[in-house]
Amino acid sequence: MKSNQIIFDVLSKQELEDLIGKSLKEVIKNNPFNCPPDQELLTREEACKLLKVDSSTLWRWTNKGKVTAYGIGSKRFYKKDELIKSLIQLNTKRL
Repeated sequence: MKSNQIIFDVLSKQELEDLIGKSLKEVIKNNPFNCPPDQELLTREEACKLLKVDSSTLWRWTNKGKVTAYGIGSKRFYKKDELIKSLIQLNTKRL
């Protein structure tokens, strides 16, 4: 049963920093909105920057089905891991 008592304890600056740091790490770790970096959603601009292409190229690749866009309203997003997986290896052997 929880008590409504407030207990004051004297902590050193280092102990307080450690306590806050540990608490923040736990909150960040258990945040349901956190996703692994490879599952990150990118805006059009971020996707263009990642792929080093113009927005018209990204638009054309999306229309041809080379990359997949996801949207909400007029906003478009791209999954970072899907963009990376869409890259193909080119044969660079010289004869």
